[in-house]
Amino acid sequence: MKKIAIPVDGNNQLEDHFGQCNFYEIYTISNENKIIEVETLAAEQGCGCKSNIASILVEHGVSLMLAGSIGTGAIHVLNACNIDVVRGCSGNTNEIINLYLQGKIKDSGITCAHHEHEHDHQCNH
Repeated sequence: MKKIAIPVDGNNQLEDHFGQCNFYEIYTISNENKIIEVETLAAEQGCGCKSNIASILVEHGVSLMLAGSIGTGAIHVLNACNIDVVRGCSGNTNEIINLYLQGKIKDSGITCAHHEHEHDHQCNH
């Protein structure tokens, strides 16, 4: 079994910016590549690289993050906790997880290096 997390906006849509998501959907995947369970985890707001979300996801058994736009700092924090990241995902979370399980989603290789947050906070990770 493995667990995969997707940052969501609360409407079954992937939140394009990892650090601004409201929730994480955590999918438990069987050895046969089938979805066994989906749980929702509330997200702390703020930069992913400065939050403790990686350790919380590890506590929930997550080993993979399917993300849209995510900064290098957040990727390093997740990777340090043995969570791999697939970047460049978008759309409905049910479609994303099913496409991933079919082998149709690969890492885009594109990292968000410069982005704006609320309150005019600049991140340059």
